[in-house]
Amino acid sequence: MSTRPADAGSIKSGSFIVIDGEPCRVVEVEKSKTGKHGSAKARIVGIGIFDGVKRSLIVPTSSRVEVPVVRKFSGQVIALLPDTVQIMSLEDYSTLELPYPEDEELKSRLTEGIEVEIWEIMGRYKINRVRGTR
Repeated sequence: MSTRPADAGSIKSGSFIVIDGEPCRVVEVEKSKTGKHGSAKARIVGIGIFDGVKRSLIVPTSSRVEVPVVRKFSGQVIALLPDTVQIMSLEDYSTLELPYPEDEELKSRLTEGIEVEIWEIMGRYKINRVRGTR
């Protein structure tokens, strides 16, 4: 299961939402008052977790929206390849090849043997942070 439904009115800044099929971190939520005809609206602005693109969504607060399920797990860096990082999951010892993180500071801390936190969102993986220091 990669997404679950939630009420648009319950979405808060800092949470996650799927906008245009892309998982996003919510950076801004504005709720308008109920008008004479109709329901209150929520304007949700999110930034793509994988692509960094800003997206917005305007829906009634009572409508259902998709929220991505974020699975966090630990992995160990096995090898730093030219285009990807090879990581072994510390849950089931399977190996993954992931792209380097966009964040230069995080990228510079990657070394072989270091433990990292990986997020799995909607079948895609991202190195989120370095867990330990060696």
